[in-house]
Amino acid sequence: MPLRCPPRGPLAPWGGPTALDRWPIDNWFMVRSSQFLHAQREPVLPRPAATVLLLRDAENGVEVLMTRRSPTASFAPGAYVFPGGTIDAADAQVHDIAVHRPGQEGQRLTQAVAAIRESFEELGVLLARHADGRPADPQDVAALDRARPLIEQCRERGLMLAADQVFVLAHWVTDRDLPRRFDVPFLVARMPEGQSPVADEAEQFEPVWVRPADALARHAAGSFFMIFPTIRTLERLAKFDWVQAVLQACAGGQPLWTSCPRAGLLKGADARYMEHEMAYGELTLVSPDGQIVHHLDWQCEQPVPLLKNVMRLTAPNPGAMTGPGTNSYLVGDPATGYLAIDPGPNEPEHLERLWRAAGGNIRMIVCTHSHPDHSPGARPLQALCTGKPPILGLPSAPTARTASQFTPDRALVDGEELVLDGGGLRHTLKVIHTPGHAANHLCLVLLEDGLLFSGDHVLNGSTTVVDPPDGDMTAYLDSLDKLSAACETHGIEFIMPAHGYVLGFAPQAIARLKAHRLQREAKIIGAMQARPQGTLDDWVELAYDDVPQRMWPVAQRSLLAHVQRIEALGLAQ
Repeated sequence: MPLRCPPRGPLAPWGGPTALDRWPIDNWFMVRSSQFLHAQREPVLPRPAATVLLLRDAENGVEVLMTRRSPTASFAPGAYVFPGGTIDAADAQVHDIAVHRPGQEGQRLTQAVAAIRESFEELGVLLARHADGRPADPQDVAALDRARPLIEQCRERGLMLAADQVFVLAHWVTDRDLPRRFDVPFLVARMPEGQSPVADEAEQFEPVWVRPADALARHAAGSFFMIFPTIRTLERLAKFDWVQAVLQACAGGQPLWTSCPRAGLLKGADARYMEHEMAYGELTLVSPDGQIVHHLDWQCEQPVPLLKNVMRLTAPNPGAMTGPGTNSYLVGDPATGYLAIDPGPNEPEHLERLWRAAGGNIRMIVCTHSHPDHSPGARPLQALCTGKPPILGLPSAPTARTASQFTPDRALVDGEELVLDGGGLRHTLKVIHTPGHAANHLCLVLLEDGLLFSGDHVLNGSTTVVDPPDGDMTAYLDSLDKLSAACETHGIEFIMPAHGYVLGFAPQAIARLKAHRLQREAKIIGAMQARPQGTLDDWVELAYDDVPQRMWPVAQRSLLAHVQRIEALGLAQ
């Protein structure tokens, strides 16, 4: 059996992106290589480089120094960028001439040296100081020859590189689909007093000081072209009012974020995403080596292949509670037949598309729970099929609302395995009872490929509503713990939710979801303590002040579930 993933490291939730690049795809995930949709290829290994954001305070906030790359450059031609370049082997050999902070050693110091060197070569900006601590001034810069090696000249003049003034802001690794790739820390430093940038007019042109918000606005208007990492970095930098605030945020020595973006197709054009964004997990599953082949547009007419043995067909019921619609899944292949998960509402056209996508060969129909956007299509879908495939799930509890009544042909048992077999292939789905969103909610684990079909228990882009009496917050949180244990036991790395794109980093996604629920509960406890005689209407405006007011009626359902749990456990005393 293939390994779950490469050894985990400090750079990303599943280990450093460059570590992933060096591992065969079979070793990245539990997914069987025979089930990948696209031919595997080896992404280009990224080269080490360093980029520095030189910052200064201005009347309207922080400004950053940017330059325009040559229109003939091999990477990002014509783009406005931050100065920087490839790390040279010599950058690691000159630590003796660099003043550094405690802990700023090894690779971090080499990166700072490279950033200082590139700033001088490209812009004539020198981050250095004399032996007595005086910073390098314009006269020092004027005495240096930018055509000669910087380190040699610094030794001659008794200058030390001011690496201690350079801090790590972020860590980017170039997207896997690109032919030239770099592993780049984005560093920040305050612009030296009295110095002025002068572009080398070879690699960099037109140095300009610009507020991050203005650069983003000009890019949106089409007059200031930037590439994805530059845009996302400026978006985050725009939140800071002063240079010192940026430097203080970076004082810990670790990047504030790390990303190796992925790209898909949206409205016919390339669209790139960072790890925390909703489409990232789906792109990782469908195209783990980075090819831009997967369409992300939501539509209801055609099934979306995710693996050779997994298809998604979204029902035409978009809305505030269903997002783009309810996802129905088909697991299996022509040789084994198919298991349909969550046929959705009774929408005849959707059910016929689901039946046709399976070639009519549906062996089992499973409903994760009885809510009206998940189970009503089960009987009509069964009627379309020859052989009358059994409808499986858990019967609705007496606490279920009238519209959520459901009786399966056979009740599933927690831990039971459903097997599709044929043509030398086997697909095994293990049942996990996960009450909380609904008393009869269950999830399914595709054991051979480490996939979790989560129904409404884990969603992408929102938190599920826990609506008493059928919903129970303590049961919901306990079920999250049960899913966390399943991730560890079965090597689950991807979650297939009933609403939204595939989620990656499954263990971390579940942990974040539980942490979010407990943080919300803490706010509710605070609201209850602040207004001890209050009602749900009083508490919702305090506990859900970060949620649009139009959503408060929905939020009150989960608020009630939290209040019942809080009171039962005596948490507000």
